[in-house]
Amino acid sequence: MKKQLDRPGSPAVSAEGAPSDDGEERATATVDWDARARQAGAQPFDERRACDLFVQLWEAETHLVGLSPPELGRIAEHFRHFTVPAGQEVIGQDEQGNYLLVVLEGRVGVERVQRGGGRVRVAEARAGDMLGEMSVLDAGSRFSACTTLTPCIVAVLDARRLDAMMANEPRLAMALLASLARRLSLRLRQVSARLSALLSGG
Repeated sequence: MKKQLDRPGSPAVSAEGAPSDDGEERATATVDWDARARQAGAQPFDERRACDLFVQLWEAETHLVGLSPPELGRIAEHFRHFTVPAGQEVIGQDEQGNYLLVVLEGRVGVERVQRGGGRVRVAEARAGDMLGEMSVLDAGSRFSACTTLTPCIVAVLDARRLDAMMANEPRLAMALLASLARRLSLRLRQVSARLSALLSGG
């Protein structure tokens, strides 16, 4: 995470080397949200309404239970909020990412792009789900592409704003990071269960 957070002034798009499936190095692009928002036709959404949606969705989050609605609202204020039309890619596979998204309204398809250009749907994100958090934490490349299936409202947090939250409001930042850790753990357990079923022939 530190590698990602310590890159002030990084360009919107840059080329970096990353290993491909066949072990050869290929270029990956670092795309920040401002560049992605322009491509996706995203428009700023009313901050007050977005914060209300964020609080409603996250009040039931296990690792944020100890936080009051005003504290959840303060977390939401560190995010930026946008509307995105249907059929727009909000995260690109294999790009270097420096932001995460929380879906506040709508549905987003999570897909793995195949070598021939086809796509395999691996998940569908709905209101309250988080996308892209792994790349913010480890500065790695995106595993999947995420495309809006319906018009969506999203909350966006980039590495720089997360860094500011950690410096200025560490308790809230720790609560958010605990939520990220829990979500990643649940995802890993799901993958492990599927792998176990495949290996056992179930």
